[in-house]
Amino acid sequence: MSRAIQHPPMFFAPFVSSVMTVEPGWIDYNGHLNMAYYNLLIDRAVDEAFALCGLGPDYVKERNGSFFTAEIHVRYLRELPVLTPVRTTIHLIDYDEKRIHFFAELCHATEAWISATSEQLALHMDMGTRRVAPFPDDILTGLAAMKAAHSVLPAPEAIGRKIAMRLRS
Repeated sequence: MSRAIQHPPMFFAPFVSSVMTVEPGWIDYNGHLNMAYYNLLIDRAVDEAFALCGLGPDYVKERNGSFFTAEIHVRYLRELPVLTPVRTTIHLIDYDEKRIHFFAELCHATEAWISATSEQLALHMDMGTRRVAPFPDDILTGLAAMKAAHSVLPAPEAIGRKIAMRLRS
């Protein structure tokens, strides 16, 4: 009996999510997408992207592992009205045995303007102990393949920003 050869997944640079739509219930009293739902849309794309490395819902069920956001910096650049189609790009900046650093851009799906950016640091978790733990070798292999594909991208202009008010002169 022959065994199928497993190849690492093919990664594009950057990862581009499926199209999502701003839902009516997500609009706040200002008439635009509430800030919490920018994060929801980006998070859905993060799930799509890292499932390609083996970090999807099956990973939690079958291997009792996951990854949690430890730090996030979101910039809200342009309002999103109801029913706007959006996509998110994910750029894997770096990773190590326990962490993933990535940058996301939430964009209008057809006009391509950027609505928000999100820089994140995520930690690999052992769900049994609820503690940070090293990634298994096969997940590291997937992350290495994604990083290799994304290494051709320039560093995002907004990476590493901090919140500060400009000094007035």
